[in-house]
Amino acid sequence: MVIGIFLRGASMPMEPAGDQQVLFADKVLKFTSSGKMKRRILMITDFAIYVVDPDTDALKRRIALAAVDKMCLSELSDNFLAIIIPTEYDLLMASTRKTEIVTVLVEATKSAPEYELEVVFSNRFEYNASADLVKEVQFEEVEGKQHIALYTCVILVLCY
Repeated sequence: MVIGIFLRGASMPMEPAGDQQVLFADKVLKFTSSGKMKRRILMITDFAIYVVDPDTDALKRRIALAAVDKMCLSELSDNFLAIIIPTEYDLLMASTRKTEIVTVLVEATKSAPEYELEVVFSNRFEYNASADLVKEVQFEEVEGKQHIALYTCVILVLCY
């Protein structure tokens, strides 16, 4: 089976393993481990999450839905969300369709009877920006405007 992504002129055929249906696809802003924002296409199927570079049509990341532990969102009305994947590094992104992404992921993971995706609302949470870098995200509302700050917490591994 070949699934194609067609979003505003970008097209990318792919052959996913086990995917039967595309549930969501749209452009998002993804935060890199250094805090830069990159344009990406987020595609959610009934089996996995795909992150694609819209400029090169290159698949940057594939995350099995079963690997997703929870989603973290602020308590403010903003566009930010983090997808927490304990076996890998996490995914922090911004999308004007945040609510739809959360709904699609929660519904897609309901098919596994022993698994329920946790959605956490907090104005402060940590996420793994890379394998060895933990960042704290803090959301604040300052005089009616929303503000996001990323704080770096480096995990030191001590070997004896």
